[in-house]
Amino acid sequence: MKKGIHPENYRLVAFKDMSNGHTFITKSTVNTKEDIEIDGTTYPLVKIEISNTSHPYFTGKMKLVDSAGRIDKFKKRYSQHLTKPNE
Repeated sequence: MKKGIHPENYRLVAFKDMSNGHTFITKSTVNTKEDIEIDGTTYPLVKIEISNTSHPYFTGKMKLVDSAGRIDKFKKRYSQHLTKPNE
């Protein structure tokens, strides 16, 4: 590797998913203000709101939010244009 072109602070960092408490450790250069102790070792801590353990795409828990009956309103308005399969 060339000298002087890579970050100096590339180290192990703990990322904590605040929605479910899952913590994982990976290498990063991110600046942090907090530390966390895991298994007797202190790591810089980065708090994140969502990760692969809480994101609906990865967990398979997709939610359909129908605010103000928009789906029903659409079906009512365009019912004459919609065709059902096998018709």
